[in-house]
Amino acid sequence: MSFYLPKTPSIIRRFFSNYIWRFSLEKKEIYLTFDDGPTLEITEFVLNELKKYNAKVTFFCIGKNAQQHPEIFKKIRINGHTIGNHTQQHLNGWKTDRNAYVENVLECEQNITIILDQTQELETERTAPKLFRPPYGKMKKSQTIALLKKGYKIIMWDVLSADFDEKICKEKCLQNVLENTQNGSIIVFHDSKKAAEKLKFVLPIVLAEFASQGFVFKAI
Repeated sequence: MSFYLPKTPSIIRRFFSNYIWRFSLEKKEIYLTFDDGPTLEITEFVLNELKKYNAKVTFFCIGKNAQQHPEIFKKIRINGHTIGNHTQQHLNGWKTDRNAYVENVLECEQNITIILDQTQELETERTAPKLFRPPYGKMKKSQTIALLKKGYKIIMWDVLSADFDEKICKEKCLQNVLENTQNGSIIVFHDSKKAAEKLKFVLPIVLAEFASQGFVFKAI
């Protein structure tokens, strides 16, 4: 992603109104989300930090990563977090045929469901929820229409931490979140190897700061 904005402009939210960009401005609630996991290098750190604040969040998982690290994947659900679909292989929607893209999403859903169904510790629903976030935030209109028809909710964001950007420092990443978050914000982090160093610095501060302000961290 060569160009991005830490705060999603209102004109974009209005133009793509069939996506979910944020939630109610009336409540002191924040929706932290984590893309691209589960990952050996960082996901368990994230889970441990969230537990300190009883924070519930949403992990948009790549299907192949869930298959490679099923025990970490199961811990996400056991800890009460929501799991979303991030395609089986982190596909760029702009570069992928509609049918191939939809099939990849459904493959991810199937694999996630299989892993959850094998988890006896879970007392919650074991089927994969119908939440989807497109990798890179890139989807064609035809792909969007097809997934909406299949019952998916397309979850985007209004605050982008940019923890994936190797050109910015961890302090800038933190600034992106602290300066742009408000009631109902959906914030994007990445529990990926590339983002791990920044996330280890930023996440504890974000949790402490917004908890001290009386915010509740909720899963979608």
